[in-house]
Amino acid sequence: MSIQLLVCDDHEVVRFGLASLLQGTEIEILAEVASGSDAVKNAMDNPRIDLVLLDIRMPDGDGLNALGRIKLERPELPVLMLSTYDNPTYIARAVALGAAGYVLKGATREHLIETIKTAATGQSAWTREELRRVTGALATPRLTADVEVPLTQRESEVLRQLTHGLTNKEIAQTLEISYETVKEHVQHILRKIGVSDRTQAAVWAVRQGLV
Repeated sequence: MSIQLLVCDDHEVVRFGLASLLQGTEIEILAEVASGSDAVKNAMDNPRIDLVLLDIRMPDGDGLNALGRIKLERPELPVLMLSTYDNPTYIARAVALGAAGYVLKGATREHLIETIKTAATGQSAWTREELRRVTGALATPRLTADVEVPLTQRESEVLRQLTHGLTNKEIAQTLEISYETVKEHVQHILRKIGVSDRTQAAVWAVRQGLV
């Protein structure tokens, strides 16, 4: 029995490459889309889809937000995140939002196929190493959900950018503020929400519904 796949990536060459890699296997690409919003729509509208392979960084928005929307409406539908970036913040957010696994674009054909098959059966495709790296983040926050944290508007903006996996330099460029100012905001954010690193802060923001 074939596995019906929805592929979402904004680069045509990546979609073409995936189609080539999966030729001759039991995995069939049922639909291809180039944006997170189209991925959500297709996942909602097409009950034949067995699994979604979803890119993370796309021009129209964060693929992890699309993951959250898909899992809200179709919690039983496995979603694998696809990324160029071996980023612990992305991995932690993906785990927290219910992704079935995380595949790097540099993975081998065998690893990609095996991961898709594992996830399509409803099993977790997360590796022990991936989960080990984010276990501390997922165990936080120490603050309970009903505790209000007094973040300033600028701190909230920095936290959103941080949660999207941006570096301090990238956040500075995006918000048009200095690198040193970003560093100061990040330190204040970590202290206020009671966590020790950026990955934990990202998981906290996801659980608070800030992203």
